[in-house]
Amino acid sequence: MDEKILLRFPLKNDYLTTVRLTTGGMCSLVGIDVETSEDCKVCVTESLLLLKRSGYTAAEIAFSCGEGLRVDIAGKDKSGAPAPSEEDEISCVLLGALVDNLNMEHDGGVISALSFGFGI
Repeated sequence: MDEKILLRFPLKNDYLTTVRLTTGGMCSLVGIDVETSEDCKVCVTESLLLLKRSGYTAAEIAFSCGEGLRVDIAGKDKSGAPAPSEEDEISCVLLGALVDNLNMEHDGGVISALSFGFGI
């Protein structure tokens, strides 16, 4: 049976460390090794930065624990104009290199949600 943990928080740099620690803890709960856990933390961080640059001021992360860890991240409270940068392309390439099952949703030409899994 899958269990789900939900986090909703402002997209401020101060919260990224807390989210990285939470992600590491979730990886540990499902038995993901340290190296893969680091990859997952990078993917979560890059996803949040993409959403922030897309104009979202908050995010919601759903961690689903079962055979592995599924991560669904959605932008919330869009209030700013998107500020796309060259970093977006780097983030997307990095995400694509670290996960095989990356799914990105777009709204109005900007990324609005991402999902991926580890150990699934």
